[in-house]
Amino acid sequence: MVKLTIDNQQIEVKEGTKIIDAAVLAGVRIPRLCFLRDLNEIGACRVCVVEVEGKEKLLTSCNNVVKEGMVIRTNSPKVRNARRTNVELILSQHDFKCATCVRSGNCSLQEISNDLNVLNVNFDIDFEQRSWNPDFPLQKDFSKCIKCMRCIQVCDKIQSLNIWDIVNSGYRTTVDVSWNRNIEQADCSLCGQCITHCPVGALMVRNDIDKVYKALEDPELITVVQVAPAVRTAWAEFLNIDDSHATTGLMVASLKRIGFDYVFDTNFSADLTIMEEGTEFLELYSEGNMKYPLFTSCCPGWVRFMKSQYPDMVKYLSTSKSPQQMFGAVAKSYYADILGVNPNKIFCVSIMPCSAKKHEAGIPSINDSQADRDVDVVITTRELEKMIKAENLDFKMLKEESFDTPLGIGSGAGAIFGVTGGVMEAALRSAYYLVTGKNPDPDSFKSVRGDQGWKESKFNIDGNQINVAVVSGLGNARKLMDSIIKGEVKYDFVEVMACPGGCSGGGGQPIREGMELASTRGEKLYDIDRSMYLRYSHENPSIKKLYDDYLEKPSSHLAHKLLHTDHESWDTPLSPMITMVQDENFFDEY
Repeated sequence: MVKLTIDNQQIEVKEGTKIIDAAVLAGVRIPRLCFLRDLNEIGACRVCVVEVEGKEKLLTSCNNVVKEGMVIRTNSPKVRNARRTNVELILSQHDFKCATCVRSGNCSLQEISNDLNVLNVNFDIDFEQRSWNPDFPLQKDFSKCIKCMRCIQVCDKIQSLNIWDIVNSGYRTTVDVSWNRNIEQADCSLCGQCITHCPVGALMVRNDIDKVYKALEDPELITVVQVAPAVRTAWAEFLNIDDSHATTGLMVASLKRIGFDYVFDTNFSADLTIMEEGTEFLELYSEGNMKYPLFTSCCPGWVRFMKSQYPDMVKYLSTSKSPQQMFGAVAKSYYADILGVNPNKIFCVSIMPCSAKKHEAGIPSINDSQADRDVDVVITTRELEKMIKAENLDFKMLKEESFDTPLGIGSGAGAIFGVTGGVMEAALRSAYYLVTGKNPDPDSFKSVRGDQGWKESKFNIDGNQINVAVVSGLGNARKLMDSIIKGEVKYDFVEVMACPGGCSGGGGQPIREGMELASTRGEKLYDIDRSMYLRYSHENPSIKKLYDDYLEKPSSHLAHKLLHTDHESWDTPLSPMITMVQDENFFDEY
């Protein structure tokens, strides 16, 4: 143990403790900007500097460890002056028009500047401006970038995609797409983890709110909205509503007040996905000659990753569409028939915890209803939050409302789609029933739950052993794929989610500085599952009626037309390494 003094407080900590962590035990939170624990502890911003007695220079607290007898001052005049200067230097290369920034009110740089009483910037203002494709789902504003390198570290160390890199040198140094590519050429999965870990507004999703408002104002359109499972765990995090009162019913009521004609639940189409994907798995498994496992396909970030990093393995993805796309196809076929309207009169909006869903909805080959597009617009949880704020609602006076029917009925199995392992657990619940004719205990497959990036389990269903794996985070997905291809592991069924923790930690979720909330939000989904009367996808009465009245049965001809897709029918950029290896001159040059 090491004894030291921080701001006149004597404390004792373990040897090797960083100063920034030791300060917490003295009741002090040292400000930080570039810091990401275990990922980005480089002291680049120099906002976390402290004064150590006997040292002439200030030390960055994020990457210096405590030593016996240290006397540290975290807010001395020397420290305050240095912090203010460092922040002013950062602001001098930053477009600080905060009122029009997507992160206004939720920005680390804004907060630190206010806390340090920075009222003027005593340096010339010169921020970088570069063009960016406004239609691409992932947006970058170079004038906001503070070169903290968080995005680089998250993409490299967690997602293993290396999309971002430092370019240029000296005062021209900035962060841009790596390998001298533009973003359209990059093998980006669109997971959005760089967005949620950016401390300012340099990275964001394409804002599609105006498209939604335009549809809501069109009297010729019938607006329907679907809400993904993970959205209900986070929609009110910045709306000043007590967590216990931020119910799904209040969220539905808010959407009704915004003006949507029908508010539906993506849990419904999650149940539909289970019926199709579960049937697909059982058909493949019963054939007994699976060289590789069936991989889930409901996460578009994972599908993009598979297509760019392991193109030869795309054929092993489930052909089942994601719940988002299944909903759109059903809304513009089955539900259009119920309403007796032209499918193009229905405007389908998805509210998702995901940034990659914006791309998925625009894939031409994924639209199979008679409408131009099955899902017209995708907005994130953060965009929903902005729309609700614009309504200026008094939530104390707002009465809860229920999802509309029939596409608003979902099961607990559908709800847990939003957490890593949830798709696998839901699928196994129904697979057990489809094989045995009996329902298992709904918690029989809970061993696939948990925060581990790679989990594996074995289950016996009517004498058949099924080996499964659950992975979240694309770095873990790469490890899994490499092990499968090398023959080091063998599974029958594999679930992959691009974002650590699953959709609850998605790139479209609210951003809480320094907080990884996927696990906390995921527990809320398990609570919803436990509280529901319906806990099996195959028992959803709306799903049964859909098959009885329209689709006939899972994997029918019409079900295949509307609910399945060909993942190989569209292109995504190959990874730089794959491209180089395909170059016949590559090995000659190296």
